[in-house]
Amino acid sequence: MPDMSASASLAMTQLVTLADVDENKVTPGILGFIVFAVLAVAVWGLMKSMNRHMGRIDFKEPPESEADPAKRSGDAARQPSQG
Repeated sequence: MPDMSASASLAMTQLVTLADVDENKVTPGILGFIVFAVLAVAVWGLMKSMNRHMGRIDFKEPPESEADPAKRSGDAARQPSQG
């Protein structure tokens, strides 16, 4: 198999000479791209994990008639008395 590093470095030197690189301009470069890609993969993984955990939650709300008798008695106590 031929050595690809020589052709890759030749291609890079030709591409760099074609691009007008301003030495005073700050760019994120390859390191910025790598950091952004890692953060994107981490957020994707966290969202996938959160979706899995939320799917495991089994929350069933009781019907209104069976809901918290203390709450209903508290509502009756708050009503003004007649008389």
